[in-house]
Parts: sequence; C-alpha cells; structure tokens
Amino acid sequence: MEQITIEKVTSTDIIKLQEIGRNTFFEAFAEVNTEENMKDYLENSFSEEKLKAELNNKNSQFYFALVGGNVVAYLKINVGEAQNEKMDNALEIERIYVLKAFHGKKVAQALYQKAIDIAYQIQVNKVWLGVWEENSRALRFYEKNGFTPFGKHSFWLGNDEQTDLLMKKALPNINELKAS
Repeated sequence: MEQITIEKVTSTDIIKLQEIGRNTFFEAFAEVNTEENMKDYLENSFSEEKLKAELNNKNSQFYFALVGGNVVAYLKINVGEAQNEKMDNALEIERIYVLKAFHGKKVAQALYQKAIDIAYQIQVNKVWLGVWEENSRALRFYEKNGFTPFGKHSFWLGNDEQTDLLMKKALPNINELKAS
C-alpha cells in the first residue's frame, strides 16, 4: 500500500470533509440503523454550517489521512470546552473514521498516533473517547492501544438513543519519558 499522509483540514476542505464524514459514517452504521435515522444524522451532523462551526472552533482540529492523494479517513480531536464531556487536562478523540476499503491497513493507527502526538505537544495527561458499545472493531482497536472503560453516555442517532462506552488512556508525563 502507498504511504499514508496526514494533513490538517482547513476551511477550504469543507466539501471533502463533508464527503468523507458522510461516507465513513454511512459505511460504519447504515446496516444497523434505520434509513430515516441515518438520513437525519448525516444531513444534520455533516451540514456545511455545522462543519464550518466545528472547523472554526479553536478547541477542535480535524485531520485527513490520504493514500495516493485521496482522502480515505479523518480524525477529529477536541480539548477544553469543545469536549463532549468536560475533562481537565485531557484531549478527546471524537472521531476516527476510515473507509472500509482501508480497514486493517494502518490508517486508523496513523490517525490515532497523530492524536497522541498532539496530546504530548499540548501536554495533557490523558486521552479519552466515546465508542458505540456495539462497535466491536473499534473497541478492539482502542483496547489494543491501551484504553480502558470508565463510564457511558448517550448518543442520539435520529430518534434512537444509543450507548457509547467512555474509554481513557493515561499519558506519562513528558518529563518522565525524557528521564527514562
């Protein structure tokens, strides 16, 4: 497989972000949700207005993963007030979504590593996320990367209330790493 490149998403990338967001979410969840709930979620959560607001939030960042110059996945991270659950000294991985054709090809791992690198750069001491309790593939991925469950919260997909497991990973202090 060609090399994976990670690029920060800018406001000029709004249509590409909308496309990869809708496509990856649809691939991941259309089979297990109603058409009506999927349509509602995709229209509202990936509208140009909503994505512009998220891109303009100083506490959120998006990154694309590209293979052969094509966007195949994306990452969204949040800190401070942008987090879905407010946590001190933490970075939230809100989304890592990869096109199915690129599952198992280290794309998610590259985006995950980008999030961890940023967490160290901004010197937070934990990374956390919410993952749908029935998404076994994602749960295995995060467990493999050292995340452990610490709670739950509701996620609404249209009119369907679903449960996300909250998972976290403590990061060693950057000074401790330098000393070892």
